[in-house]
Amino acid sequence: MISDLLTEAEQKMEMAVDHVGSEFATVRTGRANPQLLHRITVEYYGSPTPLQQLASIAVPEPRMLVVQPFDKSTVTGIERAIQQADLGLNPSNDGSVIRIAFPPLTEERRRDLIKLVKHMAEEGRVSVRNIRRHSKTDMEALHGEISDDDIRRGEDELQKLTDRFIERIDRLMGNKEEELLEV
Repeated sequence: MISDLLTEAEQKMEMAVDHVGSEFATVRTGRANPQLLHRITVEYYGSPTPLQQLASIAVPEPRMLVVQPFDKSTVTGIERAIQQADLGLNPSNDGSVIRIAFPPLTEERRRDLIKLVKHMAEEGRVSVRNIRRHSKTDMEALHGEISDDDIRRGEDELQKLTDRFIERIDRLMGNKEEELLEV
């Protein structure tokens, strides 16, 4: 029973760390990254549609993204959606392709982005701790069914698991900070 709870907690913590990693991917650095555009939705025939479903995104140069719509009539809608996404990018289109040049980040913008990354990491750590708290409550609910020693061992194992996943989040945050500070 304890092992089932630990397995479930580990899976949830893994998902939390993956989520933090995908959140970090949406933070703009000096380099072009197609994942930056994954959150953008475009108004397409009256319904919001994810950008990836309307266009292919390529990285021809380290500081440029090229968005090639599958339907040429969506070029202006895609360009408008990218501008409204408040990513600090200015797309330009030539009628069939949208080019997004990544200007170098200013020192002030880098500091703001690092604060944002730290906030995202803290949300991830809180999420992992919440998973630990729920699992610990579930273990304590088994009090009459299994021995106190087994519950205590399970809680110790749960704490080790939590520490491991928080360390992974911290490592991801350190990598992202390094990437942001890179000139």
